[in-house]
Amino acid sequence: MLIHALVVLAVAVLCWPEIKARNRLRTEPVRVAGPSFRGAARLLAIPAGAVAGWGFAGPAGSCAAVALSLLGAKYWRTQRDWRHRLDRADELTAGLRLLVAQLRAGAHPAAAAEGAAAEAGPAVAGMFQDMATTVRLGGDVAAVLEAHDGIAELREPQGRMARAWALAERHGVALADLLDAVRRDVERRAAFRRDVEAKMAGPRSTAAVLTGLPIFGLLFGEAVGAGPITVLTGGLLGQLLLLVGVALLCAGVGWTLRLTRAVVQP
Repeated sequence: MLIHALVVLAVAVLCWPEIKARNRLRTEPVRVAGPSFRGAARLLAIPAGAVAGWGFAGPAGSCAAVALSLLGAKYWRTQRDWRHRLDRADELTAGLRLLVAQLRAGAHPAAAAEGAAAEAGPAVAGMFQDMATTVRLGGDVAAVLEAHDGIAELREPQGRMARAWALAERHGVALADLLDAVRRDVERRAAFRRDVEAKMAGPRSTAAVLTGLPIFGLLFGEAVGAGPITVLTGGLLGQLLLLVGVALLCAGVGWTLRLTRAVVQP
């Protein structure tokens, strides 16, 4: 029972959701110093899985549990980063929509940027606030956008915003129209990625079924009395087979993740 409890604990910690409450009264996210509970819990999940694997299938089981735990953590991290990427794109488009609306209403660019910063998400609020401050001080907004040390996923649209701002200042083109074009581009790119992501549900389901076939095979073998688990845990040959099988399983899942993710990468 202890081994099963440790396995369940390891899986639960790896699947722990990351929930953040957005503080919309500040332009910057609040950072609390100190160790992260979730980070420490995920680090403890790997030793827990190793202990559970050792108790269930010996040294090879311990290595297999660690490999599967790392694979699960990689998958969870990939999915989290993908969701964050889309969320940041949504925050940027929402902020640009507010900025463009206020510019078209006749607001000063500094006031429009401040309004966008007040309503935008924490990932882009600092950028809009820097824009407002630069406009009020008479600085080069395009240079500030190019040099803004923000989130890596937003550097490309920030560069397009900088070029749009420079074009408006140099040639007198309507700034609202240029920024709205940038907003539409970011919005359509995010929509395209979501559409491709939805279309990849079929291949991912097929990959999940193929990944689960070895487990179903073991269960079926135990059901008919073949005793495959006893073979895998009973001797040196079984331990080697277990290691090779888990290695091939992890390689297949990793390659599948790489292929499916490459389809929707910007």
